[in-house]
Amino acid sequence: MNPVSLQLAPPALRRAAQAFEAQALGQMLQSIFATLPKGRFGGGAAEAQWQPMLVDEMAKACSRSGHGLGLGDAVLREMLRWQAAGARTEDQSQ
Repeated sequence: MNPVSLQLAPPALRRAAQAFEAQALGQMLQSIFATLPKGRFGGGAAEAQWQPMLVDEMAKACSRSGHGLGLGDAVLREMLRWQAAGARTEDQSQ
């Protein structure tokens, strides 16, 4: 599937693929941030409480900008393939 046809994908599918990529990237970034020395952002309980949300937002921003893992396009292609296969199956059963 070429990039043009990915741009024509339903917006809900694009958002779902992007959200999946952001979640996967967020999990990887959480692991990376867990290895950093504490106190990067001032330290204390507040940093520990807010850091996971900061990392999740970083992952979402990377995914939205197209600088994520590249996983979103692969997931979207697969979702479109499944959608097309489901449509063919419905046509054959009627």
